[in-house]
Amino acid sequence: MPEFSYIALDKSGNTVKGNLTSESRSSAIKLLTSQSKRPIAVSLKKKSLSDIELPTFGAGVKSTDIVIFTRQLSTMVSAGVPLVRAINTLGDQSENKTMKTALKDISKNVQAGTTLGESLAKHPRIFSDIYINMVKAGEAGGILDDILKRLAIQQEKNDSIRKKVKSAMTYPVVLLVITVLAFFGLMFFVIPKIGDILFDLGGPDAELPVITQIMLQISDFMVGYWYIVIAGIFAFVFGFRFLIKTKKGRYLFHTLILKVPAVGPIIKKVAVARFARTFSSLLGAGVSVLETLRVTGNAVGNDAFKEELIKGAEHVKAGGQLSDALSKSGLFPNIVPQMLAVGEETGETSKILIKIADFYEEEVDASIASISSIIEPVMIVFMGGMVGLIAVSVMGPIASLSQNI
Repeated sequence: MPEFSYIALDKSGNTVKGNLTSESRSSAIKLLTSQSKRPIAVSLKKKSLSDIELPTFGAGVKSTDIVIFTRQLSTMVSAGVPLVRAINTLGDQSENKTMKTALKDISKNVQAGTTLGESLAKHPRIFSDIYINMVKAGEAGGILDDILKRLAIQQEKNDSIRKKVKSAMTYPVVLLVITVLAFFGLMFFVIPKIGDILFDLGGPDAELPVITQIMLQISDFMVGYWYIVIAGIFAFVFGFRFLIKTKKGRYLFHTLILKVPAVGPIIKKVAVARFARTFSSLLGAGVSVLETLRVTGNAVGNDAFKEELIKGAEHVKAGGQLSDALSKSGLFPNIVPQMLAVGEETGETSKILIKIADFYEEEVDASIASISSIIEPVMIVFMGGMVGLIAVSVMGPIASLSQNI
C-alpha cells in the first residue's frame, strides 16, 4: 500500500507534518479529515533506494492495453454483466502479464467488498489519477457504465494524439541521429586521412582555406581527445535528464519548448486539447472543481500549463471564475476562456469543453500533417548542407593543390 507525506493544520491551527499509509491520495485526505486535521498538502512519498523495485523488461502496460480494457469493460457493464465477472473475463483474455495480474488482484478486492475505484488505486503505475477519480465518481453517482464510456472515449482520443505526435517525431529523430553519426564518422575516420593527403600535396606550410583549417582542427581535437568528447556527451545527456527531473528545471524546459517555432504551437494545442477533454470528463463525472483542476494539471503533460491551472484553482477557491484566471494566463488561446465563460453562465461547461477538445484535436491533426510535409525537405537540406560544407572544405584545397603541382 502506498505511503503519503502530509502537511496539515490541527484543531488549534498549528501546522503538523507526518506520514501515513493509505490506498490512495483521496483516502489519505479523508483519513486526515476524520482525525480533525485540515490537509494543506498530501503527496505520494518517494521511495528510498532500498524500496525501489527493479523493472521487469517487456512487462509494462501500454496505453493501448488500457484503451482496450476500458472499452471492453464499458461494453460488458452496459450489457448487464456483473462487475467481478467482467473483470475476471478481461483478465483471462489479456495477453499482457502485468495487466492480467493486476486485474486478478482488482477482482479479488472488488469481490471482498472494496469499491472498483479503490481497487484500481492500488495499481497507480497502471491506472492514472484521472482514471481512478472518474471511476470513483461514477460509482458514487450510480452511473459507472456512463463513466466507463466517457473514459473509453477519452483514453482513445489521448492515445490517438500520442501516436500521431510520436509518428510525426520519429522521422526527424531518425534523420538527426543519422546526421550526428555521419558527422562523427567523418571527423574520426575521413577528415584525418584527407588532412594527411593535403599536407602531402602542399607540404606542412601549405595555405589552406579558413573553413578547411577549422574542420581539421575540430577533427584533430576529436581524435586526440575522444575521451573528453564522449564524456562531454554523456555529461550533457545525464545533466539534461537530471535537470528536467527537478521541478524548476522541468518548468523551465516546458516553458522554453512552447516558444520553439513549429513545435511550440503543436505542443500548446495538444495541452489545450488534453485540458479540455480531461476537465470535461472529470467535471461531467461529478468530481469537484478544485480536485478536477489538480488532476487535470497533472494530466496536461506540461508544467507551464500545470502552474497556470494551480493559479486557476486558487482563483476559484477565492470565489472567482476559472475563465477569468485562464484569460490572464497568456498560455491559453482567447477562445478557451471565452467559451468557458459561456459554459459557466449557461451551466453547460462540460459540453462546451468537449467542443473545445474536438476543435483542438482537429487542429493538432492539421498541424502534424503540415509539419510532417515540411520536415522531410528541411532535414534533407540540413544533411545535404552539412555534407556539402565538408566536401567544399576538403575537395577545394585538393583541387587547388593539384593544379599547383
